[in-house]
Amino acid sequence: MEKKRTKQAYLPMTETMFYILLSLTEQKHGYGIMQHVEELTSGRIKLGAGTTYSSLSKLEKDDLIHAAGEQDRRKLYVITDHGRELLHLELDRLRELVHNGCKLL
Repeated sequence: MEKKRTKQAYLPMTETMFYILLSLTEQKHGYGIMQHVEELTSGRIKLGAGTTYSSLSKLEKDDLIHAAGEQDRRKLYVITDHGRELLHLELDRLRELVHNGCKLL
């Protein structure tokens, strides 16, 4: 998918996509992602296998992540430069929300 269309499709990001991409700043397999997201959010978000693997498939198809090998017969994924760029754009958007909210409250 071309970058402009990818940007429109993913921004603003769902929490699921945000946390999956954030988790993949280091190589992880699907189950490792689910554990990492649960840990990062102190248990608030518990990704199911269906959600995780369908999201990974979509992210890989759109070149935001790519397969980085295998570990114990599990496919490892890692974020691409394009995925990292989108993650930074989403972080900028979130910072703006927090800044404006703090200014007015």
